[in-house]
Parts: sequence; structure tokens; C-alpha cells
Amino acid sequence: MAKVKIELFTSPMCPHCPAAKRVVEEVVSEIPDVEVEYINVMENPQKAMEYGIMAVPTIVINGEVEFIGAPTKEALIEAIKKRL
Repeated sequence: MAKVKIELFTSPMCPHCPAAKRVVEEVVSEIPDVEVEYINVMENPQKAMEYGIMAVPTIVINGEVEFIGAPTKEALIEAIKKRL
């Protein structure tokens, strides 16, 4: 069972979302016990509303909005390690 859950909220038209996805994928490949869910806000606006998300990319970690915009790899690793 994953200790940390990352939810990455994206949209097909978002120019910064591919960068955020790349960072998440890189970090997840290096840290075990991390589960990732990609959420397209166009297909699942309800989920975005639950968190009050108004912009993408947004990264939610264990139910808390952590980053709005694409974080650096270092910042994301730090945020995950705080929760392990």
C-alpha cells in the first residue's frame, strides 16, 4: 500500500501540464511507496471542485493542495519525504 498519494490535476489545453507530469513521473520512479493518479479536470470537474482547484497543473499530496503550477523535482521530493 502506498504511503503517499499524489493527485495531478491537468487539462488537455494546459501548456505547463506536460512539465508537471514529467517531474511527477521522474520523482515516482525514484521513490517507492508513492501512488499517482492523473485527473483531467475537463473529464472530472467535480474532483477539482472538491479541492477548490482553479488552475492547472495542481498537485495534491495526501489530500492537501501542495503545488499550483509545475514544481521543481527537488521541491516535489521534499514534499513527499515530509509525508513518508
